[in-house]
Amino acid sequence: MSQPEGWVEQYLALHAQFRPVDASFMGLPGHDDQLPPVGEEALEHERQALANLLQQVEGNLQHPETAGERLDGWLLRSQLRVTLREAQERPRQHNPAFYTGEAAFAVISLLLPNERPTNTDAVLARLKAMPEFLATGTKTLEALNLPADWVERAQKEAEALEALLLRGLSKHPDYQAEWQEPAAQAAAAIQTFASALKPGDADPACGRDYLEFLMREAHALPYSAAEAEQRAQAAFETLGSELAEMARQLDPAKSWQEQLADLEQQHPDLDAVQTTYQDWNKRALDAAGGLVTPAREYGLAFEFLPEWAREAAGALYFLFYRSPPAEHPGDGSIYWIFSPGDDKAAYLRGQNIPFIKAVHAVHHGSIGHHTQNARARQAKSRLAQLGGTDCASGIAFLSAGTLVEGWACYTEDLLLEAPGFYTPQEELLLKQFEFRNAACCLADIRLHSGQWTLEQMRAFYRDEVGFAPGRVWAETTRNSIYPATRLMYWLGTQVIKELRTELDLAPQVFHDQLLSYGCAPVTLIADEMRRLNHQGNP
Repeated sequence: MSQPEGWVEQYLALHAQFRPVDASFMGLPGHDDQLPPVGEEALEHERQALANLLQQVEGNLQHPETAGERLDGWLLRSQLRVTLREAQERPRQHNPAFYTGEAAFAVISLLLPNERPTNTDAVLARLKAMPEFLATGTKTLEALNLPADWVERAQKEAEALEALLLRGLSKHPDYQAEWQEPAAQAAAAIQTFASALKPGDADPACGRDYLEFLMREAHALPYSAAEAEQRAQAAFETLGSELAEMARQLDPAKSWQEQLADLEQQHPDLDAVQTTYQDWNKRALDAAGGLVTPAREYGLAFEFLPEWAREAAGALYFLFYRSPPAEHPGDGSIYWIFSPGDDKAAYLRGQNIPFIKAVHAVHHGSIGHHTQNARARQAKSRLAQLGGTDCASGIAFLSAGTLVEGWACYTEDLLLEAPGFYTPQEELLLKQFEFRNAACCLADIRLHSGQWTLEQMRAFYRDEVGFAPGRVWAETTRNSIYPATRLMYWLGTQVIKELRTELDLAPQVFHDQLLSYGCAPVTLIADEMRRLNHQGNP
C-alpha cells in the first residue's frame, strides 16, 4: 500500500471510529456494535486525531498520476479540513437531532435488508449503549442555547424512535426476545432526553465565511456565495417566467399551480401502486437507451415499507431508496413504497403517475441514484466509492453532493431527450422542479449568509416557490442544520449541463464517463473529463 493509500485507509478508520453508524451504512467492518463516542473528551480526541492526520497529509500528497489518485488526494484533504472545522466551530454533538438520528439509525442500519444476515448481537449491543449515549447528550446540550426548530425536530425524531423501540422492533422478522428489555430501557432514555431539551433562540445560520468555506473546500465550487446567489436569482426569475409561459400555452385558463394540482388526479388504483412503480422504472431504463448505460446488472425491487418501520419512518430520514453498502452491496437493493394511511384519497394524490415517473422511477431509481451508486462502486478513487452513501442524516461526505444530487436532478430532464417518455403536462412539472431547485439554492445562501431569517426563508418557500405547506417546516429546518446542502442540487446540475455543451461528446459516452469517477465534486470530475478528452490523460 502506498503512503497516500495508507492515509486514505487511516482516514476511513477514523471516520468509522467516530461515526460508527456511517460505517454500518458503508459496509465498513468492525463497528456495528458501537454508537458514536460523545462528550467533550470524545470531541477533543476527534479534533486532535483529525488535526494530526491533516498535518501529515498537507503538502505531502505529491504528483498524483491518475484520476483516482488525484480525486482521492483532494477528497482526503477536503474531508479532513471540513470535518475538523465542523468539530471546532459547529460540532454535530451540539445539535439535539444528532443524538436522535444516530440512535434511531444505529438500529435501523442493522435491520435493513442486504446480502448479509441481521447481526442480532450488534443490535443488542447498540440498544444497551443507547441510554448512556443519550444521557451524555443531555449533559452536553443542557448549557447550550439551541435553535428552537432543532429542538422540535429532535423531539419529533425521539417520538418516532420510541415507536420503533416499543412497537416496531417486535415486528421485524429477525426480532430476538433478548432485545425487549434493552429496547424498553432505550425508549425510556429517549423520552428523558427529549423532555430535557430546552428550546432557545440561537440563530441557526452558519455565517457567510463558513458557507463559503464549505462551497470551496467541500464542493470545490469556483465562485463566491455572492456569485452563486446572483446566478440562482437570475435562474429563478427566468425559470419562473418560463413556467408561467408553458402553463399559458397548455391552458391559458389555469395557472401553473392549478395545472400541477390537476396532475395529482392522474394516479393508479390502490392495488396498482406497486406495479406502477415497477413499470415506470422499467420504461425509464428502456427510454435511456443511447443516452446512458443503466445499471441493469444490479436489481431494484419495489416493495411496500415493512410493518416494523411504518410508524417510525415519517419523522426520520427514512428514504425511499438508500444507497447500498459499497463494501458488500449484494446483487440488488430495495426501493420502499410508503404505505397508505387512513386518508386513501390523499395517499393516491401523492402517488400520482407524473410524480412516480420523474421522482421515483428516474431521480431515485433507474438511471438516477440507482445507476449512479452502482457506477460509483467501480470508481478508481476509494473515497469516491463511499462518499455518496446515505447515512443517518445525509450522505457520508458533503463533497459527494454536487455529483449525487446534481446527477439525479439532471436525469429528470435527460429523459426529455427520449421521445414520448413525458407528456407536455409532465414537462411543466419538470420545469417546476428546476425552478424550485434554483429557489432552494438561493434560500440556502441567503439563510446561512445572514440575509434571511428562518421565517423569511419559510415565507419564500410558501409564497413564491410553491412548496406544499406540510413540507416547508421540515425542509427549512433541515437546511438550517446542514448548510451548503440545498445549493448542491441546482449548482451540480448546472455544472453537468455546461460541461456537456463544452465537451460535445456523444450522449452515452459523456454520461458514462461522468458516472465512472464516483461520488466527488462534479467540478473536479469535469476537470478530469477535460484532461481525458483534450489531453488523453486518464
